[in-house]
Amino acid sequence: MRQKIKIKEKTVLKNWSISDAKDLYLIDNWGKDFFDVNKSGNIIVKPEKDWNKFLDLKNFVDDLELRGISSPILIRFTDILKKRIEEINEAFKKAIDEYNFKGNYIGVYPIKVNQNRQVVEDIVDFGEKYRYGLEAGSKPELLITLSLIKGQERPIICNGYKDREYIELALWGKKLGKQVIIVVEKPSEVDLILEISKKIGVKPYIGLRVKLSAKGRGKWESSGGDKSKFGLFPSQILDAIEKIKGENLLDAVVLLHFHLGSQITAIQSVKEALRESTRIFSELSELGIKFKYFDVGGGLAVDYDGSKTNFSSSSNYTLEEYASDIVSSVSEICEEKDIPYPTILSESGRALVAYHSVIVVNVLGVSRFNSSSEEIKVENEESDMVLAMKEVFDKISLKNIQESYHDALQIRDETLTMFNVGVVSLKERALVERFFWKACEKIFKISQNLDYIPEELEDLDRFISDIYFCNFSVFQSLPDHWAVKQLFPIVPIHRLNEMPTRHAILADISCDSDGKIDQFIDLRDVKSSIKLHEIKDKESYYLGIFLAGAYQEVLGDLHNLFGDTNTVHISVTGKNEYKIDKIIEGDSIIDVLGYMQYSKRELIALLRNSIENSIESKKIMLKESSTILKFFESELEKYTYLSN
Repeated sequence: MRQKIKIKEKTVLKNWSISDAKDLYLIDNWGKDFFDVNKSGNIIVKPEKDWNKFLDLKNFVDDLELRGISSPILIRFTDILKKRIEEINEAFKKAIDEYNFKGNYIGVYPIKVNQNRQVVEDIVDFGEKYRYGLEAGSKPELLITLSLIKGQERPIICNGYKDREYIELALWGKKLGKQVIIVVEKPSEVDLILEISKKIGVKPYIGLRVKLSAKGRGKWESSGGDKSKFGLFPSQILDAIEKIKGENLLDAVVLLHFHLGSQITAIQSVKEALRESTRIFSELSELGIKFKYFDVGGGLAVDYDGSKTNFSSSSNYTLEEYASDIVSSVSEICEEKDIPYPTILSESGRALVAYHSVIVVNVLGVSRFNSSSEEIKVENEESDMVLAMKEVFDKISLKNIQESYHDALQIRDETLTMFNVGVVSLKERALVERFFWKACEKIFKISQNLDYIPEELEDLDRFISDIYFCNFSVFQSLPDHWAVKQLFPIVPIHRLNEMPTRHAILADISCDSDGKIDQFIDLRDVKSSIKLHEIKDKESYYLGIFLAGAYQEVLGDLHNLFGDTNTVHISVTGKNEYKIDKIIEGDSIIDVLGYMQYSKRELIALLRNSIENSIESKKIMLKESSTILKFFESELEKYTYLSN
């Protein structure tokens, strides 16, 4: 957690504008020009960062509803994938030109970040002109990469722990003419590679993953350093080289690899890793290894909160700075030691796919804290506790808000104690609580005019926040928020031309108390609430959860048996014009029940028995039995989420 700064919020303007909305939700900071707001107050998406091709997200969701595709909806913007591949390659090309680097650059997508078939196939297609490769960390992933990558021009990087079958599968891929590079993660893998390659008669491509002393920054910094899960210590690398050299296969070693971990927030970590890894690269080159590739792994961060800091949900560097530091470091060591320039590989998965997915959820209802704009009527004969709380409320001012808050808390606590021993009635307790919540709201509003917010009032916005119940499951759609408190930008996709007046936290529809979002992006700290609009009767209210394209789908679980959401792949073809590439219906109730080994036939048979027993005991009429059974059967085929 970054250090808290006691500073007031931006004063709410009476004349609300689109610019105010963009500032409040930091859209320009995290949006990378992919997202904006139009004059109607709706979020628009510009997949190619071109005003000739954009889409009104709210209008599109309305179109999907007419097609029978209801929220929650995961929307994937195919063109953003293409644009991100272009941007990453252009950044490295610019750095290569700037430093007169005599090697090349090839991007590699680690499919663990999002293994969805459509996503991987799009990356393979869009990356063809750049020779974009794929990385696999398991046998299932390797089978995907071997089936999708054709020819020798595009690398397939095999990471992760490997058994005999994994290595044999990779070597058969090599024999089929694919550029499959087996990265050695632990010493025993060297023996397996040498043994199996000799058995099937194929010369392997071998990579060496070095375990650096340098560590990353952020939530996943333990992925690097001496205690990292994968990689070889320098002594183990030298031992491995001796074994390979003994088989006369030194020229099979084509790649040096390191990985600091996911979401590296500070560029200094990258610089430290490059100093250490390029030195190892040069030393091994001088031992006679002719490396073809220098693989810097993943870790290129996404600035989720737009603060441009080394906070765990941000990044204090740009893509261009990242590419420049890598190219310059490798170029410098090659020139200094007069060794051949390698092709640089990077395995940027999060930075490639995060931007292309948006989760749209509808708000089902609101639970308000116990404050009301209505005047509370108090009679003179009310208890001392009620009158004392009313007096505190009436006298709240800018000069005494801390004292008033302390007094209100004390009176509330004393009232609860007196209620528990029977001195205060339920009606009196309710009056005290109503005044207490009104006092908290009044104190919060006044505190926004202070030069700084006192420490005890810092979380008052969360204390008085409404709960907006949203039609989704945190555990299925945003598991990283639940597990590691990863922040995601959350914005209403419409009504941004209206001033939001409510402070809220978000709750999902699972029965778990952890099924909520109560941390939100901010430039200086993590906000404990988000400002949203009043819900209008008979009008849907939609929120967009952005930058959700990395890791969330594959990590999602079936808590309460809420399954995969409806998913739509879309290409933007013009000004508010689009083409739906694919619609993937979300899980039905019978789908998720099937995952738990319940069959439709068995469930219906059990229900029939219950119905017959109820008819026999005259709990239901015979003519009702058909209605019950049909309703039961129809529900099995429906979406696991709630109806709008």
